[in-house]
Amino acid sequence: MKKKAWESYERVAQFLLDQMAEHFGLSYVEGKETIEGKRSGTIYEIDGRGVAKGGEGFVILECRRYTTSRQKQEDMAALAYRILDTGAKGGIIVSPLDLQEGARKIAEAENIVSVRLGENSTNRNYVLGFLNKIFVGVTDRVHLSENVVVVLKKHVNNDKA
Repeated sequence: MKKKAWESYERVAQFLLDQMAEHFGLSYVEGKETIEGKRSGTIYEIDGRGVAKGGEGFVILECRRYTTSRQKQEDMAALAYRILDTGAKGGIIVSPLDLQEGARKIAEAENIVSVRLGENSTNRNYVLGFLNKIFVGVTDRVHLSENVVVVLKKHVNNDKA
């Protein structure tokens, strides 16, 4: 059975953020799970959880593979409430597109980091941007003869200044 695009996107985002956890002050990033709200008692399904270094809290990972509209203020407010209700220290929102202005204001006020990840990214081929940094993963194959294949992997870390 073929995975839906959003399911693959969530898995790639979780994998890449786990690989880059230290940039977020995290020890590691886990995948999808359910978590109970401390205030409301409701159950939330979250796309992932980033565990802070030393186990001192967590952040909620939210993946939204929206390709035609940017993240809206109301959607960011819902994530902000989920953070408050669960006792998380903040959140990470992953999307191919930037945030709308109202959503950006809420993200800044509520310790939500916006991560841009290309809509068709894989674990090996991606462009990932956050916190004024861009990470690129590219793979390609070069055939040297009929019997030899060399796989080259280039990882570029460009800090925007």
